[in-house]
Amino acid sequence: VAAHSLPMRLLLVEDSERLSNLVAGGLTKEGFDVDTVTTVAECLSALATTRFAAVILDLGLPDGDGLSVVQYLRAQGNHTPVLILTARLSVGDRVKGLHDGADDYLGKPFAFEELVARVRALLRRPASYIGRELRLGKLAFDSEAREIAVDGAQSAIAPREAAVLEALMRRSNRVVPKKM
Repeated sequence: VAAHSLPMRLLLVEDSERLSNLVAGGLTKEGFDVDTVTTVAECLSALATTRFAAVILDLGLPDGDGLSVVQYLRAQGNHTPVLILTARLSVGDRVKGLHDGADDYLGKPFAFEELVARVRALLRRPASYIGRELRLGKLAFDSEAREIAVDGAQSAIAPREAAVLEALMRRSNRVVPKKM
C-alpha cells in the first residue's frame, strides 16, 4: 500500500447530531477517516491522544466556545489545520477566528462540495507547516523523510515497512483493516 493512498484522519467537532452525521458520512465517502466529538472537552481529549490531519470545528459548543480550542492549539505550538464551520457569519467573527489561528472559516449553511474543497486545500499545505512527525510512545516516524527513531536513536526501515508503520500510527487506537 502506498503511503500517499492512506486515508487522512479528520476530527469533526459539531454538537448537532444530524449535521455531524451528514458531514462525517460525506467525508467518509470522499475517502477521509472521520472522528466526531460534540464538546470542547472531548475535542481537547481527542487532540491530546491522536494526531489529526485537520480539525473541522463548530464554535457554538455546549461547554464553551470552539475558538478556545484554536487558541489552545496555537499556544501549544500545534499547527494542525483548523477549519471553522459555524453559523457566526459576521465579518468581525470571521476576522477574529482567523486572527486567533484558524486556517479557514466557512459559514453555515454551506455547500458540501465547498467544505471538501477547503479541507483538501488545507491538506495540500507543506508538511513542514502542518507537521510531519508521528509519535507513539517512544517511537517517532518522519512521514516525509520515511525515517524512524526509537528513544531518539535513528533506525533504518524498508519502504514497505514504512508504509505499514505509517498506516498503523495514523490509525492508532483503531482497528486497521488487512487490506490497508
